[in-house]
Amino acid sequence: MELGRLFEPIKIGKIEVPNRIVMPAMSTNFSNADGSVSQRQIDYYVERAKGGVGLIISEAVCIESFAGKLSPIQLCIDHDKFIAGLNRLAEEVKIHGSKIAAQLHHAGRRAQWTEGKQPVAPSDHLLTPAGIKPRVLSKDDISFLVECFARAAVRAKAAGFDAVEIHGAHGYLIAQFLSPLTNKRTDEYGGDVNGRARFAVEIVKRVKEYAGSDFPTIFRISAEEFIEGGLTVGEAKVISKKIEEEGVDAIHVSAGAFESRHWTSAPPAIQPGYLTRFAAEVKRAVEVPVIAVGRINSPELAEKIIAEGKADLVAMGRSLIADPALPKKAAKGRSSDIRRCIGCNRCLTRFGDMLHVKCSVNPEVGREGENWIVPTKNPKKIIVVGGGPAGLEAAYIASMRGHEVVLYEKNDRLGGQLILASAPPHKGDLEEFANWLISKARDAGVRVVLNKEVTPELVVRGSADAVIVATGASPIIPDVPGIARGNVVTSWDVLSKRAMVGDTIVVVGGGMVGCETAEFLSAMGKKVKIIEMLDRIAADVDFRARIFLLERLQEAGVEIFTRTKLEEVSSEGIVARGEEGRTLLKCDTVVLAVGAKPDRKLADALRGRVEEIYLVGDCVSPRKILEAVEEGFMVGAYV
Repeated sequence: MELGRLFEPIKIGKIEVPNRIVMPAMSTNFSNADGSVSQRQIDYYVERAKGGVGLIISEAVCIESFAGKLSPIQLCIDHDKFIAGLNRLAEEVKIHGSKIAAQLHHAGRRAQWTEGKQPVAPSDHLLTPAGIKPRVLSKDDISFLVECFARAAVRAKAAGFDAVEIHGAHGYLIAQFLSPLTNKRTDEYGGDVNGRARFAVEIVKRVKEYAGSDFPTIFRISAEEFIEGGLTVGEAKVISKKIEEEGVDAIHVSAGAFESRHWTSAPPAIQPGYLTRFAAEVKRAVEVPVIAVGRINSPELAEKIIAEGKADLVAMGRSLIADPALPKKAAKGRSSDIRRCIGCNRCLTRFGDMLHVKCSVNPEVGREGENWIVPTKNPKKIIVVGGGPAGLEAAYIASMRGHEVVLYEKNDRLGGQLILASAPPHKGDLEEFANWLISKARDAGVRVVLNKEVTPELVVRGSADAVIVATGASPIIPDVPGIARGNVVTSWDVLSKRAMVGDTIVVVGGGMVGCETAEFLSAMGKKVKIIEMLDRIAADVDFRARIFLLERLQEAGVEIFTRTKLEEVSSEGIVARGEEGRTLLKCDTVVLAVGAKPDRKLADALRGRVEEIYLVGDCVSPRKILEAVEEGFMVGAYV
C-alpha cells in the first residue's frame, strides 16, 4: 500500500510538522523524584525522534503540583526551575527533525499525590480514586488555575517547545468541567455546554495572551465518555468550535473518562482505529487540523484514515513504544519489519502501579541511552533450548552480537506459548509477534533445529560454550481422584488442537488462560462452565481487557462458579465444593487451567557439565510475555 499522504508535511499554527504521525502523551514515571526531566526520559523521547515521528507530545506535565499530580514522579512545569531540564529535552528531540509539544495537565479529582492537600474538582458529588470527597473549586481557585496553565505555557515556550497541548480529556480537571457527569455547578462555570466549556475557553484565551497568539496550541478532548450522563460527541463538537474560535490550532480527539478509562487505551478485542469516527465528527465542525487516536496500530490504517479525510494527523502511542522506528520503516517500505504492539497494556498497567514504563515486545524501553547490542570480543558457540519468546529473543540478540547460535525446538514450529496464546479470539497479534521474532532470529543467522528434544549428551557433544535454557513450563495437574480419566485434558491441549472435546465443558481455573480457553471453546459452539477458587475470575488480566472479556463471556452464555474448588473427576463430570457444599457439574470434558510449573529438568541435568548455563522465561518462573522477552534480551546482551 502506498503511504503518500502519511508522509506529507502539515502545519499546526506556524509550525510545519514533517509528517502526519504523532506520538501522543503517555506517562512514563521516568522523571526525577522532584518532577524534573531525567536523562532516561530524554533518551526515551530522542529514540522516537530518531525513528522519524513527526510530532511528539510529551507525557502529562503537571501545572500545579500541590493538588494536581497524578503520580509522585510526574513531570512538572509549575516553577521556573524546571525550564532548564525541559529545554534539554526539547532541544535534543528537535535535533532529529521531530517537533515537540508539552502536554499541560492537572488531574483534578483524579490527583493521587497532593502532598497532604485535598484533591479539587468542579463538584464534590463524585469521589476521588482514594474514596474521598474532592474540594469544590471557588471562582478564585479557578482564576488561579487558569493562570497556572498560562504560565506553564510560557515556561514551555521558554524551554524551546514548539507547542503545547492542553489536556482536556480522560476525566482530568478540564474534562471534569466539560462533562455533565462531573460538573454539577450552578454558577457560570456549570449548567449548559457553554457554561461547562467556560474554564477551557478561559485557559485557551489566557495561554494565547501570555505565550503569544502565534504560539501553537493543541487541545485534547474526550469526544465520547462512554458513560451514562457523560460528554457525547454532539457537545464535544460545540466545545471544539468554541475553543477554535479562541485560537486553538489543532484538536486531538480521544475518548473515555475515569469511570470508563478502559475505552481510552482499548485492548486487542477492540477494532483498530475504533475512535476514528469521533475525530471525523469533530473534523466536520472545525477548520483546524484534527488528530485521531485509538489503537491505530499500523501505517496502512493510518494512511487510510488520512486518505479518507477522517483526520489530518494520526496518533500512534503504544505502537511507538513497541517500535520507535515505525515511521522510518514505513517510509522505506519496510512495514513487515515493524515490531507491532500487541495491545497488552503492560505499559499502562506498570504506570498505574507507580513503576516505570516497560513494553512486552520491546525490552529496550527505558534503556534507550545504553548501548546493549555490542559486538562480542569473545565469540562463543551457544545452544539455545526452546523456541518460545524468551529463547527466540536470546538467540536473536546473541547472534546479532557475533556469537554462533543454534536454537533447538522439540516441536515442529517455533513460537512456544505465543502460539497457544494466539489461539483464542482477538489474540492474533501474538502470532504476528512470534513471526517477527522468528524472522529476526533467522535474519541474524541463528541456526534453527526443529523436532529435536535436547538431552545433556547432545549439549556436551556439541561442545557448547554456553547454554541458554528456555524450556518453558508444563501445566499443573491437580492431585484429585479421577484426574487421570480420559475425559480430562489441559487448556494447552485444547488451544493447540491436540485434544478432542465434547459438547459440554467444565474449565477448571478462572485465570486468564482459563477464561480465554472458555471463550475459545464457546466460539466453537460448546456449552462451557468455569469454576474458580477465588472470588472473581480473570483476576490476572489487565482491567481494561478484563471488562471486555467478562462481557463477552456473559454474552456467550458461559456459566461462572467462583469460590468453588475441584474435588473429584467422574465419568459424568466433576464434583466441586462451593459455598453451598458439594455439587456435581455434569460435562463431557474437563479442561484444566490451574497454572503452570517451571520445566527445569534439562537445566538441572546440565549443572556441572557446562560452564555457562542461563535460564530465561517460564523455566525460571511462569509469568508473562514481558518477563520472557526481557530475560531473553538481557542474557543475549551479556552472554
